[in-house]
Amino acid sequence: MTDEKNASSEMPFLDHLEELRWRILKSLLALIVAFSVSFTICMHYDMFKLLTKPIVPFLKDGSLVYTHPFTPFTVLMQIAMAFAIVLASPVVGYQVWAFLSPALTTRERRTIVPVLAGAAVLFLLGVSLAVFIFLPQTMALMKMIPSSNLQPMITADDYFSLLMQLSLAFGAVFELPILILTLTALGLMTPKLLVHYRRHAFVALLVICEIITPGDLIISTLMLFIPVYGLYEFSILLSRVMFRKRQKRETEAQTIGAGASA
Repeated sequence: MTDEKNASSEMPFLDHLEELRWRILKSLLALIVAFSVSFTICMHYDMFKLLTKPIVPFLKDGSLVYTHPFTPFTVLMQIAMAFAIVLASPVVGYQVWAFLSPALTTRERRTIVPVLAGAAVLFLLGVSLAVFIFLPQTMALMKMIPSSNLQPMITADDYFSLLMQLSLAFGAVFELPILILTLTALGLMTPKLLVHYRRHAFVALLVICEIITPGDLIISTLMLFIPVYGLYEFSILLSRVMFRKRQKRETEAQTIGAGASA
């Protein structure tokens, strides 16, 4: 009897490990297939032309330069990998969801899907702001600086590195509402606390935006700070809704518990 209990207690853990292994393998396979597809697309279509569109008006002869013989291939691999991650993300997300969903309640499953969808949308909004608005506007501001003795010679390495850094940074900062919602749901943050530390958040977000944005142009910092702080204020409203729902559930649980004990 004891052996049967031990086997039943060990098997679920071993089954979880086996399932996790297969989920990871499927995610890696999806990433490999996605990379093959994205690399093929990059080899047949001029992705450099598409991705350099925001900066073309500010380039001499409309072209980037490179100083290392292998730079075009290296950058092409980076672009292909970035697109592969985007292509494979639904499959990877599903594998993570399939592994974790059995441990979640029905209410948690209904909650986490819109939260993940919101996180994806906010990340894409941040990337879009970086690529299509922030980068061209910042380059336009740079062009206004008197520089008769300076000739821009932007390399492909520098440009795509900057593009990647800005995209990731803007996308990550735009996840602020999701972070605040999660902390509120866990009971680690309240709307009252968010309002109380509003001035501190104002300063902290301004400093973070100053660090993220390249150069010392206050205008470029404000281009990121204004929407991010707007998201903070929006997060307070969402936090209030989440907090009230949490309080309602706790009150209902206490009422049911009191009725059961009586």
